[in-house]
Amino acid sequence: MNIVIVGAGRAGTSFARALGSIHQVGVVHHGDVEYFAADLVLLCVPDDVVAAVAAGLRVSADTVVAHVAGSRGLDVLAPHRRVGSLHPLLTMPDAVRGAQRLRGGIFCVEGDPLLNDVVTSLGGRTLRVRSEQRVLYHATAASAANHLVALLAQVQALARGVGLELTDFLPLAQQALDDVVAEGPSRALTGAAARGDVATIAAHLAALPEAERGLYLALSERATRLAREPELPWNA
Repeated sequence: MNIVIVGAGRAGTSFARALGSIHQVGVVHHGDVEYFAADLVLLCVPDDVVAAVAAGLRVSADTVVAHVAGSRGLDVLAPHRRVGSLHPLLTMPDAVRGAQRLRGGIFCVEGDPLLNDVVTSLGGRTLRVRSEQRVLYHATAASAANHLVALLAQVQALARGVGLELTDFLPLAQQALDDVVAEGPSRALTGAAARGDVATIAAHLAALPEAERGLYLALSERATRLAREPELPWNA
């Protein structure tokens, strides 16, 4: 398959590295858009500019134009006849690790069937989400990755307040994540919220720096709701 990747950031270089040993792949910067004769033009550009870049593309009628933006549907590719979306449900911190994760990764796919062939060539797994649910899907992905990172940044800040480091708490975080994988969120929940110990939570809030209280309070309220919710079946 002849593939042109538009965008040379982390996503574009990760896809280029992962697909380059399987397909004929070229990479261009999104400011250098021109006419492309290819089976697939894959837009690895920021979500906010997908529509503008797509509108500027000149391709043959048989070329598939697709983007990797999790929050966008197919409407942003409207000028083109064959369109699709290929969002990798994984993190790509750099091209090397990104390429490793794309091989055998999970992809949310919509649109032209050619994208199924791309996922198959990577040994990946396909998810389907309706166009009207894309923004909620992407918010879920942000919570699973970015918000988890932000939470650990708070752990780092609080740990340093008592003379410790994030690394001292990472085994605890890993144990909690392992429990979620094994048994689901409901059964993995421990601590003050699970016990209904509101006095301890109030003491925590009083001890926290003011800048960190909002996040702690929001998560404590969510943990308290989780403790009260009926346990859902878990099939991880």
